[in-house]
Amino acid sequence: MKLKHNYSKWALLVERIILIGMGLYFVIVRPPMLPEDFNFIHTNETVINDDPPGLLIWLKKVFIVLGGYIVASGVLLLYLSLNETNKQTNAWFITTLIACVSSIGLMTVVNFVIDSDFKWLLLLFNVPWLTSLGLTFRSNKSEKILQRHP
Repeated sequence: MKLKHNYSKWALLVERIILIGMGLYFVIVRPPMLPEDFNFIHTNETVINDDPPGLLIWLKKVFIVLGGYIVASGVLLLYLSLNETNKQTNAWFITTLIACVSSIGLMTVVNFVIDSDFKWLLLLFNVPWLTSLGLTFRSNKSEKILQRHP
Protein backbone atom coordinates (compact mmCIF):
# COMPACT_ATOMS: atom_id res chain seq x y z
CA MET A 1 0.00 0.00 0.00
CA LYS A 2 2.83 2.40 0.85
CA LEU A 3 4.39 1.95 -2.61
CA LYS A 4 1.13 2.97 -4.35
CA HIS A 5 0.89 6.00 -2.07
CA ASN A 6 4.40 7.09 -3.09
CA TYR A 7 3.56 6.75 -6.79
CA SER A 8 0.37 8.69 -6.17
CA LYS A 9 2.24 11.47 -4.39
CA TRP A 10 4.91 11.70 -7.11
CA ALA A 11 2.27 11.77 -9.85
CA LEU A 12 0.57 14.72 -8.16
CA LEU A 13 3.89 16.50 -7.69
CA VAL A 14 4.46 16.19 -11.45
CA GLU A 15 0.96 17.55 -12.13
CA ARG A 16 1.53 20.54 -9.88
CA ILE A 17 4.84 21.33 -11.55
CA ILE A 18 3.04 21.12 -14.93
CA LEU A 19 0.49 23.66 -13.64
CA ILE A 20 3.25 26.03 -12.56
CA GLY A 21 4.98 25.66 -15.94
CA MET A 22 1.71 26.22 -17.81
CA GLY A 23 1.02 29.34 -15.78
CA LEU A 24 4.48 30.70 -16.51
CA TYR A 25 3.88 30.02 -20.21
CA PHE A 26 0.72 32.15 -20.09
CA VAL A 27 2.47 34.97 -18.19
CA ILE A 28 5.75 35.07 -20.12
CA VAL A 29 5.46 33.41 -23.53
CA ARG A 30 1.89 33.11 -24.82
CA PRO A 31 0.94 35.73 -27.38
CA PRO A 32 -2.51 37.34 -27.13
CA MET A 33 -3.74 35.34 -30.13
CA LEU A 34 -2.43 32.07 -31.52
CA PRO A 35 -2.86 31.15 -35.19
CA GLU A 36 -5.56 28.69 -34.13
CA ASP A 37 -7.44 31.52 -32.39
CA PHE A 38 -7.62 33.47 -35.64
CA ASN A 39 -8.80 30.33 -37.45
CA PHE A 40 -11.48 29.65 -34.83
CA ILE A 41 -12.98 33.14 -35.13
CA HIS A 42 -12.48 33.22 -38.93
CA THR A 43 -10.35 36.35 -39.06
CA ASN A 44 -6.73 37.45 -39.18
CA GLU A 45 -4.34 39.58 -37.14
CA THR A 46 -4.78 42.68 -39.32
CA VAL A 47 -8.54 42.76 -38.72
CA ILE A 48 -8.07 42.20 -34.97
CA ASN A 49 -5.47 44.99 -34.77
CA ASP A 50 -7.76 47.46 -36.54
CA ASP A 51 -11.16 46.66 -35.06
CA PRO A 52 -11.56 46.83 -32.09
CA PRO A 53 -8.37 48.74 -31.33
CA GLY A 54 -6.48 47.59 -28.27
CA LEU A 55 -7.95 44.09 -28.19
CA LEU A 56 -4.58 42.32 -28.46
CA ILE A 57 -3.08 44.51 -25.72
CA TRP A 58 -6.06 43.73 -23.49
CA LEU A 59 -5.89 40.00 -24.25
CA LYS A 60 -2.20 39.89 -23.30
CA LYS A 61 -3.10 41.35 -19.90
CA VAL A 62 -5.91 38.79 -19.54
CA PHE A 63 -3.48 35.94 -20.19
CA ILE A 64 -0.97 37.37 -17.70
CA VAL A 65 -3.69 37.35 -15.02
CA LEU A 66 -4.85 33.86 -16.04
CA GLY A 67 -1.28 32.61 -15.95
CA GLY A 68 -0.78 34.13 -12.51
CA TYR A 69 -3.79 32.22 -11.21
CA ILE A 70 -2.51 28.99 -12.75
CA VAL A 71 0.91 29.49 -11.14
CA ALA A 72 -0.72 30.33 -7.80
CA SER A 73 -2.87 27.19 -7.95
CA GLY A 74 0.13 25.05 -8.82
CA VAL A 75 2.29 26.54 -6.06
CA LEU A 76 -0.46 26.19 -3.45
CA LEU A 77 -1.22 22.61 -4.45
CA LEU A 78 2.51 21.80 -4.53
CA TYR A 79 2.96 23.19 -1.03
CA LEU A 80 -0.03 21.24 0.25
CA SER A 81 1.16 18.01 -1.33
CA LEU A 82 4.65 18.41 0.13
CA ASN A 83 3.16 18.97 3.58
CA GLU A 84 0.32 16.47 3.53
CA THR A 85 0.06 13.65 6.00
CA ASN A 86 0.69 10.08 4.89
CA LYS A 87 -3.02 9.27 5.10
CA GLN A 88 -4.97 10.46 2.10
CA THR A 89 -8.53 11.02 3.27
CA ASN A 90 -11.79 11.22 1.37
CA ALA A 91 -11.63 15.01 1.73
CA TRP A 92 -8.15 15.00 0.17
CA PHE A 93 -9.42 12.83 -2.71
CA ILE A 94 -12.47 15.01 -3.39
CA THR A 95 -10.50 18.26 -3.09
CA THR A 96 -7.84 17.01 -5.50
CA LEU A 97 -10.49 15.76 -7.92
CA ILE A 98 -12.34 19.10 -7.93
CA ALA A 99 -9.10 21.11 -8.28
CA CYS A 100 -7.86 19.06 -11.22
CA VAL A 101 -11.19 18.77 -13.04
CA SER A 102 -11.89 22.50 -12.73
CA SER A 103 -8.39 23.52 -13.86
CA ILE A 104 -6.46 21.38 -16.33
CA GLY A 105 -9.44 19.09 -16.96
CA LEU A 106 -11.74 21.92 -18.02
CA MET A 107 -8.99 23.54 -20.07
CA THR A 108 -8.50 20.24 -21.92
CA VAL A 109 -12.22 19.83 -22.68
CA VAL A 110 -12.46 23.37 -24.08
CA ASN A 111 -9.36 22.80 -26.21
CA PHE A 112 -10.97 19.69 -27.71
CA VAL A 113 -14.18 21.64 -28.34
CA ILE A 114 -12.29 24.34 -30.27
CA ASP A 115 -10.05 21.72 -31.92
CA SER A 116 -6.90 23.33 -30.52
CA ASP A 117 -3.45 22.37 -31.74
CA PHE A 118 -2.59 21.79 -28.07
CA LYS A 119 -5.48 19.46 -27.19
CA TRP A 120 -3.40 16.25 -27.12
CA LEU A 121 -0.62 17.85 -25.07
CA LEU A 122 -3.21 19.09 -22.57
CA LEU A 123 -4.78 15.63 -22.45
CA LEU A 124 -1.34 14.23 -21.64
CA PHE A 125 -1.05 16.79 -18.81
CA ASN A 126 -4.07 15.08 -17.20
CA VAL A 127 -2.31 11.72 -16.86
CA PRO A 128 -0.46 12.48 -13.59
CA TRP A 129 -3.52 13.52 -11.59
CA LEU A 130 -5.67 10.75 -13.04
CA THR A 131 -2.92 8.26 -12.14
CA SER A 132 -2.61 9.65 -8.63
CA LEU A 133 -6.33 9.57 -7.94
CA GLY A 134 -6.64 6.09 -9.45
CA LEU A 135 -3.82 4.75 -7.29
CA THR A 136 -5.22 6.45 -4.20
CA PHE A 137 -8.71 5.08 -4.85
CA ARG A 138 -7.34 1.59 -5.42
CA SER A 139 -5.11 1.77 -2.34
CA ASN A 140 -7.93 3.05 -0.12
CA LYS A 141 -10.26 0.34 -1.43
CA SER A 142 -7.63 -2.33 -0.71
CA GLU A 143 -7.06 -0.98 2.81
CA LYS A 144 -10.81 -1.12 3.55
CA ILE A 145 -10.95 -4.74 2.34
CA LEU A 146 -7.97 -5.64 4.54
CA GLN A 147 -9.58 -3.96 7.56
CA ARG A 148 -12.73 -6.04 7.08
CA HIS A 149 -10.84 -9.29 6.57
CA PRO A 150 -7.63 -9.25 8.64
